[in-house]
Formats: sequence, structure tokens, C-alpha cells
Amino acid sequence: MIPPKSSCFSLQEEDIKEAIEDAGFDAEVLPKISFKSKDQGTVTGKFRIGGMTCAACVNSVEGILRNLPGVTRAVVALATSMGEVEYDPNKMGKVQIINAIEDAGFDAELIQSGQQDKLSIMIMGMFSVEDAKFVEDMLHNMKGVREFGVDLLLAKSDILFDPEVIDMRSIVDAIESESDGRFKVTLHNPYTSYFSSRMDESSQMFRLFTSSLTFSVPILFIGVVCPHIPFMYSLLLLRCGPFLMGDWLKWALVSPVQFIIGKRFYVAAYRALRNGSANMDVLVALGTSAAYFYSVCALIYGAVFHYRLATYFETSAMLITFVLLGKYLEVVAKGKTSNAIKKLLELAPTTALLLITDADGKHVGEKEIDAQLIQRSDMLKVYPGSKVPADGTVVWGSSHVNESMITGESAPVSKEVGGTVIGGTLNLNGALHIQVTKVGSDAALSQIVRLVETAQMAKAPIQKFADYIASVFVPVVVALAFVTWLGWYLAGVLGAYPEDWLPPASNHFVFALMFAISVLVIACPCALGLATPTAIMVATGIGATHGVLIKGGDALERAQKVQCVVFDKTGTLTKGKPSVTSAKVLSDMQLGDFLRVVASAEASSEHPLARAVVDYAYHFHFFGELPTNMDMQGLRTKNTAWLLTSSKFEALPGKGVRCSIDGTDILVGNRKLMSEDGVSIPSVAEDYLKDMEQHARTGILVAFDKRLVGMLAISDPLKREAAVVIEGLKKMGIHPIMVTGDNWTTAQAVAQELGIEDVKAEVIPAGKAETIRSLQKDGTMVAMVGDGINDSPALAAADVGMAIGAGTDIAIEAADYVLMRNNLEDVITAIDLSRKTFARIRLNYIFAMGYNILAIPLAAGLFFPFLKISLPPWVSGAAMALSSVSVVCSSLLLRRYRQPRLTEILDIKIQ
Repeated sequence: MIPPKSSCFSLQEEDIKEAIEDAGFDAEVLPKISFKSKDQGTVTGKFRIGGMTCAACVNSVEGILRNLPGVTRAVVALATSMGEVEYDPNKMGKVQIINAIEDAGFDAELIQSGQQDKLSIMIMGMFSVEDAKFVEDMLHNMKGVREFGVDLLLAKSDILFDPEVIDMRSIVDAIESESDGRFKVTLHNPYTSYFSSRMDESSQMFRLFTSSLTFSVPILFIGVVCPHIPFMYSLLLLRCGPFLMGDWLKWALVSPVQFIIGKRFYVAAYRALRNGSANMDVLVALGTSAAYFYSVCALIYGAVFHYRLATYFETSAMLITFVLLGKYLEVVAKGKTSNAIKKLLELAPTTALLLITDADGKHVGEKEIDAQLIQRSDMLKVYPGSKVPADGTVVWGSSHVNESMITGESAPVSKEVGGTVIGGTLNLNGALHIQVTKVGSDAALSQIVRLVETAQMAKAPIQKFADYIASVFVPVVVALAFVTWLGWYLAGVLGAYPEDWLPPASNHFVFALMFAISVLVIACPCALGLATPTAIMVATGIGATHGVLIKGGDALERAQKVQCVVFDKTGTLTKGKPSVTSAKVLSDMQLGDFLRVVASAEASSEHPLARAVVDYAYHFHFFGELPTNMDMQGLRTKNTAWLLTSSKFEALPGKGVRCSIDGTDILVGNRKLMSEDGVSIPSVAEDYLKDMEQHARTGILVAFDKRLVGMLAISDPLKREAAVVIEGLKKMGIHPIMVTGDNWTTAQAVAQELGIEDVKAEVIPAGKAETIRSLQKDGTMVAMVGDGINDSPALAAADVGMAIGAGTDIAIEAADYVLMRNNLEDVITAIDLSRKTFARIRLNYIFAMGYNILAIPLAAGLFFPFLKISLPPWVSGAAMALSSVSVVCSSLLLRRYRQPRLTEILDIKIQ
């Protein structure tokens, strides 16, 4: 590691002072001035944490991290072996966090940090010491580079830089250009080491299992098979020193299994006890040690007193072998639960084709760059058949893009100039030039990955039960094992059971000890700890593949209890693309002039109905469609002759707009706005409005200087799946409610068409949240489905907020579920998935609890007096190992989840 540039020479302050004085000048060391670095706020780091075996380990690590200075939040997930820590970088560093985890006895590695000042690169072509020195000199002279380290063996360099002085692409470009093309630089993907470490863990566990099996099979062969082969059995009975040859062989074979292969259990048990907790490793270490050391003592006792006692070396060896087998299967199964994130990450292309422009903006060349080096405003070229490297806007070309991997929408989407594209989607049939708009954590794919990660890290409330059980499980089991040993031993000494119950060459102490060891090793806290997180991991991954993003286990748990769903009307139940169907002028004003004034008033509004009015007026004047990529304010620069200048503009939520044009006060809105402003509505206007509202159309009134001058009728067609989804929810026992700011007549007409009986109309945005709260007063679990900014308070107030993915960022931020496809059928999918997930979690808990409730009494010999059934310790170990594997495999069955078919929900039979 090369030291920081500011500390290349080790000089003391007094050395500098003496050197100045030697030159004939006075010198004085001034007090140090403290320079505080700019407050960076909190950052979030993701760490891989190895060595955790159950919920007790998770609780221990979380407690250690939360007690560190500067740490504001710490969440650790057992199923992913990952921890997420939010901390103040001015008080706590990444290295200190890793050290704290390692001091607790666990392995730790930084996967990703929220700090954007560190770059890890692989340098292909760096083979010699001279190459490494060349890179070091180059980085040392590079402005903005603070610290760096060059590893020749791994051909890797870690660089700490000032992002305000230099960016990542400049560093990479400088290394490649100054080396005259000898070096090819690629960025290190932070997730690569995470997934490779999961693979390494699986490989290591398999090696340990096979090694243990290699030693255990001969031990089993000596004890079970050899006594039936006279020649081999006679060799084993040969005395060699104080012990028989068979005893020497067993002892020699089992010792490596106990102390070399089984070292991990001792280490993990020590870590847990040092941190004031106890886990499964404590039970395994106690059980195997009891069998091993008793066998050693039995050998020594027999050699000294010439009385041969039975040994149980095979118990220790087979116990460790079966536990390692279970651990290996568990690691493999847990790895499959995290496939969702891996598949999402694989969507992003590794490289991008950068278009190089000159000072005049002309394209002068192309360059392939690492996708992680893409910057905002870059111009990229996307060939047919290749993936879109980043979120952006099409500036040249046309094509169709397959967005199914992001949105779940199967039909290809047409892309023209001005259209937006999403990174990770597939360009199908035409070359595109795109201008990058979002990179890094702001990109859609990164946000989806972050949502899935957050959901998998978050604990469901039901997990608290498992955490509590895990905190007391091991001490209780150890106490039960002791009581088991004491009970059987005293019962034997007092003659409570006949002597023929004892195995050959055994005694009461050993007979009781085998029951106690079986209790120790058959009890399994791991199954309880894995019951919830593995199921949630699989469910969130499955949800993401179906276009349903879930923000956490708590949201998943609440969704399965939903009793009623509240729908916003515009943009949720309807297509959100309203259009003017008719316009009526009540004065002698020309229709074109009327529409021009109304459009001028609505041009400053962002409401969907305002856009519909401006669209209609634009079409009336220019016989064309309003450009989809033009914002409302941009309309004024399109054609200065067609829109008038408005002043004193005021948007009135739930009512309409007010402004002034050429000295005339303009009102555009509903009946409520007109009545509040004292505008009288003539009978002809009332008749027109009633007729429109009965046909599920919204009437818009226009007044000039408190005089009604005209009306417009606006229709927003319903989504084709809306009525079927409403009926489907009813079949699922869920009560649908529609809430809208529209008038009662229109709202009831729409509700009648959909089959919704419960309607809340003329509700202002703030009132939607109040409606949610009123429904919650009697304990009803309420879900809210919406898409706009005005829905965000209601989404936040609801027990479960579901944002339509095509809606606004604010609505998506406030929601618990994000429906990427903008399809109401996903509401049913979200609720159905949560119900099936928690049914699986309950089944996991029933299995985990039932296993321990039945297995511990069986291992303790509770049924032995009646049925003569007992579990040898090695069988108990095998059962314990397979219990946690069974729970993980049970959770993995969720991967077979299929979206509910509406035809099945509605019991529709297709002939």
C-alpha cells in the first residue's frame, strides 16, 4: 500500500524546527489547527458477514454494530449473510466496522459503500515490477488522487480520490492512454466478490464434508463391518501397547475430524460465548466433545484398570459429518434464494459504446467503455440486439425495445426521438443514439436492485418471535440435556430400570450420557432462524420478476391481512389519458377563441385534465397531436400566436384553476369552484352537465369575470382489466372502494360500470388520507392504490400503499409496493403472493417448532421405556442437519409461484 501523498517522508515537527534553527533562523512549533472535513452526512455500506449460523449470531452482530459510535442503523440478514450499516463517515470508517465484526469472531468484507470516492480496478497487462512501478508513479502524479495501492499479484489497484477534482473515467482513461495501450483497465464489480464468496463458502463446506466422510467411513467400517469378518476382526483385537489395534485406529481417524475438520464448531462456539450468546455450534461442540473425550477416558480407564469399556468415537465422527452435510446443503439452498438479485444484476451490460463529439457537437468517433464509467449527458450508441446501457432519452433513430425484464410488460415498446429508455432493456430492431439522463444509484435498474435488497434485509414482525426463541433456545437445550443425563443416571443407580436395558460393555453413566448427547445435537435453532428470511427472500425475488416490487418483509406481512382496497380513479382505474369529447360555448364567442383562452389558462397546470384541454385546443388549431415530449410550459415557445399570456395563476386542488388573461378573471373548474366564486349556472348548463356525468364524463365549467361562458366534457376510459380485477378482489374477500375528486354523479357512473358499491367522491387530496384513517378506526387493514403526487399522502397513511409504476416518483417513494407494469392485475398478484408467502412461513414455523417439540423428547428417551426406541447421537445429528435444509427447501418451493389467473379467481369456464 502506497501511503498518502502528504506523508511520503516520515518527519517529526522537532526535526523541521532544528533544521530551520541550524540555518540561522528562529523557529517555533505552533499549536495544531483542527480542520474539520465537510460534513458528508450518513452513508450506507453493505458488508458480507461470514460465520453466522442462526438468529442468535444475527442478534449478536447487530448489537455490536449498533453500539459503534456514529452508527445510526444496522440490519443483518442470515439468509444472505449480508449486513447493511448506515453510519457517519466523520465518526466511523469502513475499516473500523470490519474490525468490529471480525473482533466479534466473524468474517467481514466490504461489498459496496455509499461513498463515491473509492475506485477498485483490474489492470490487464501489468505483469512485472516495472509495470507496477509505472502505474504507481502515474497515480502519484495524478491530481485529485489521495491514496492508492497497487497489487501486482492480483493485477489490481484500489484508489481513493477527490470526486470534485477528478472522476473515475478520467483516472481510467489516463492509465490506458499514458501506457500507450499496454494496459486495459476494467472496474471491479462490487457484487462479484459477494457472489464468488458464496460459491467459495459452498465449495469449502463441500470439501469439509468430503474430508470428514473420508475419515468417518473407515471408523464406521471398523465398528460395524469388521466384527463380521474374522480375519480383519482378529487384526483389530491385537494389542499394541496399552490399547488394542482397533482402538488406536479409531482414535487416530477421529481426532482429525474432531479438531481439524471440526475446528469451525469450536471457533464459532467460542465466538458466540465470548459475545454473551449461544448458537447451534455450542450444541455441536458440546455433543461431539462429550462423545470424544468420554471415549478417550474409557480407553485410558481400560488400560489402567484392565476393564474394557465401550467407546463412541464413531458417534463424534458421524455427528460432525452429518452436520457438515446439512450445512453444505443449506448453503447451496440459501444461495438459490438470492438468485433474484443476481439475475437483476446480469441485466445490465458490462460495456457501452460512447459517441465522441468535437467542440461543435459533431460525432467524430466511437469508444467502448466500462458501463460503470457512464456519466450523465453522455451520448451512447445502441445497436439492434444489444442491451441499453443506461437510462436516457432517444436523440436519434427509432426502434422497438423489450422492457419485459424491467416492467414485466411482454409487448415491445416503440421508441422514437424524445422517448425514454431504461438501462438493462433489449433494443430489438433499430440503432439508437441516446443521451444518458440517470446513472449509478439513480438509474431504474439500480433502484429496483436496491428495493429488492432492502426488502430482503428488512425483518418481518413475525421474525421477532424467532429472534426471541433463538435467544433462549440453546441455554434451555443445554439445561434439558443435563436434566436428561441426571434423570437417566439416577434412575439407573437407584434401580428404576432393569440392567438388560444397558448396551453391552456399558454402564449407567454412559447410557445416560448418550441420551444427553442426542438431546444436545438434535435440537436445532437454525430452522427457526431461517423460516422467515428465506421465504421473504424468495418472495421478493419472485415479485420482482413479475413486476411487483416489495419494499420489505413488514409490507409483505401487512398485505396478506388486507381487508379493503381503496382505488384512486384517474390514472389508476382509468387509463390516465383523458380527452375532451365535446365543448359547448354559451356566449357569442367563437369556439376557437374560447378554446384558446381555456388552453392558455390550463397551460400552467400539471393536472391530467389540463393536459387534455390543451391537447384538444392544439388539435383544433393545428390539426395535429401535441408532442408527447413537450412540457406544459414549453407550449408557449412552440407558437407564440396561439397561446395568450396568463398572470396571477393559482391551482386550486380538487376544484380547478384561476388566472387573469388580458385583464379578465378566468375560472376553469367544477361546480364547487363556481359556487364558491358566486358564478351562477344556468339550466342549459346544468342539463348539459347532468347528461355528461351520467355517461361517466367529467364536466368542466369556464367563467369570465364571474359569468359562465362555456363547458367542456372530458372522458377518461377505464382500463380494460379494471372491472375484472374489482370482481376478483371481491371473490378474494376484499372490499373495493373508489375515492376521487370528481363529482358524485360521474363517480357513481364509473363505480356502477366497475361494480364498486362504496364510493367517496369530491374528495380533495388531503381528504384521501382522512378517508383512509376513517376506514382504519375499526381495525380494518387498508390498502391504497394510486399513481399521482396527490395520492402520496393516502399511500403513506394506508397500511399497504401500492403505487402504479408509471406514476410519479413521489407516489412510488411513499408506497410499500410498486407495480411496475401499470396493470391492475398486479394488485391481485401482490396480495396473493403475500398470502402464499406467509402461509409458507407459518408452515416453516410449524415444521421447525414441531420438529423440536417431537425430536427432543424422542432423543431424551421419553418413549424408550414403552417402545424401546432411542436415537443414537449420530442419527440425531443427521436429523438436526436435515431440519434446517428442509425449511430452506420449503421456502424454495415458492419459486414455483404462478400469478393467479383471473379466470380461476372468477370461476369462469372457457369452453
